[in-house]
Amino acid sequence: MNTKKKPAAAAAGAGTPAGRPEDQRLSLGSTFAYGFQHVLTMYGGIIAPPLIIGAAAGMSSQDIGLLIAACLFVGGLATILQTVGIPFFGSQLPLVQGVSFAGVSTMVAIVHGGGGIQAVFGSVIAASLIGLLITPLFSKIIRFFPPVVTGTVITTIGLTLMPVAANWAMGGNNKADNYGSMANIGLAAATMAIVLLLSKVGSAAISRLSILLAMVLGTGIAFAFGMADFSKVGQGEIVAFPTPFAFGPPTFEIAAIISMLIVILVTLTETSADIIAVGEIVGTKVDSKRIGNGLRADMLSSAISPLFNSFTQSAFAQNVGLVAITGVKSRFVVSAGGLILVILGLLPVLGRVVAAVPTPVLGGAGVVLFGTVAASGIRTLSKVEYRNNMNLIVVAASIGFGMIPIAAPAFYDHFPSWFGTIFHSGISSAAVMAILLNLLFNHFKAGNSDNQSVFVAGTERVVQEQDIKCLMDGDRFENGKLIDCDGKEVRIESAEKASEH
Repeated sequence: MNTKKKPAAAAAGAGTPAGRPEDQRLSLGSTFAYGFQHVLTMYGGIIAPPLIIGAAAGMSSQDIGLLIAACLFVGGLATILQTVGIPFFGSQLPLVQGVSFAGVSTMVAIVHGGGGIQAVFGSVIAASLIGLLITPLFSKIIRFFPPVVTGTVITTIGLTLMPVAANWAMGGNNKADNYGSMANIGLAAATMAIVLLLSKVGSAAISRLSILLAMVLGTGIAFAFGMADFSKVGQGEIVAFPTPFAFGPPTFEIAAIISMLIVILVTLTETSADIIAVGEIVGTKVDSKRIGNGLRADMLSSAISPLFNSFTQSAFAQNVGLVAITGVKSRFVVSAGGLILVILGLLPVLGRVVAAVPTPVLGGAGVVLFGTVAASGIRTLSKVEYRNNMNLIVVAASIGFGMIPIAAPAFYDHFPSWFGTIFHSGISSAAVMAILLNLLFNHFKAGNSDNQSVFVAGTERVVQEQDIKCLMDGDRFENGKLIDCDGKEVRIESAEKASEH
């Protein structure tokens, strides 16, 4: 009789390495509670692109609602693929997928160019398939992402998301009469205060659910003051499955495909950064194979999404911050969030409930979430060696370059459209600059000077060799005076005085 026990890996499931932080399994209730928290965090972001694109295409509110449901449905499926994974597809990391903001302006341009929504869907399919073919190239760049690069990108992700949180806190709609009102900002501040207070509670469960609970309590406060509207929850269909090609078959236009391919390159760059960022936060190994699996899942989801009337898929950076702030690293929690998204896509009534959460409530929670992303990047940058190298300039120039489109959104308006598409994203700008500068200073070292820069000299205290040659064994400093081994004070002269002797 064979009495040998099965290895732990086998018990955990075939093909799943044992001992990884992201493979932690929680109770069913906790899994779905934390998963729902992920959904609330990214809900505003995932419905914004279809709202913008649908409005640009002149769609009715009913058709825009169909687009929103489709984006929720496809985002959920893409999230499950990314977190659970199948051979060659899925990073098996806690990453939430959804419609990428990177392509919104390009899609609007395609719509206004006369191609309509059908040309948008066709360009997404074609460009995503091309992206699927070139993912092996992107998965090989892992060695060019040392902490000086990843820390810079993670910090920039957090900083570039802060305007989103501020806009939400002000009300989300800059054309509304109450945009930026004290009532909206006060509600956001109250929600943020609740997040901080719940985070201080001794109970680990309450602390980890602080974002979700703060949103519930914030919504309750809003309802009490007449700032939450649930009147539309009962309007419309209860169950609705996304109809394939509901707006007609896709059309394929060369110019639209080329424009969308640039968006795909940006998406691949951002997703690579998000995969590395969440790997750093979780504390797990991320190699080129894992990045490749994650990128292929991204591209496959993007290529299939137009079938269900959705758009390009990408990892959501704000949910990376949620992983950091809650400390819940389980990918199965995010899988549960993906399942909730699928249900929301099939049950519009539930989506309308979530949509009733006031935007300022999302803003108050977003300030903490997105700030946590930036703080995680700063923590990574603290591990970087800054002595006798140019890493400080790499960080400074890259973050500064990434902040340009955030500080001045119109900065690239007069640049070629392809250039603006890439660098209008602060995340892409910082990532490209950090990679190039890391290559320039740390890989192609020809021409580097021993006395490299005034910035380098300012990063640490330096004592010249000639200053210590005159010291003897036993010499020491006490109260600002140099004392020799016999306890006698050694006189210190200025350089001018010494030159007179």
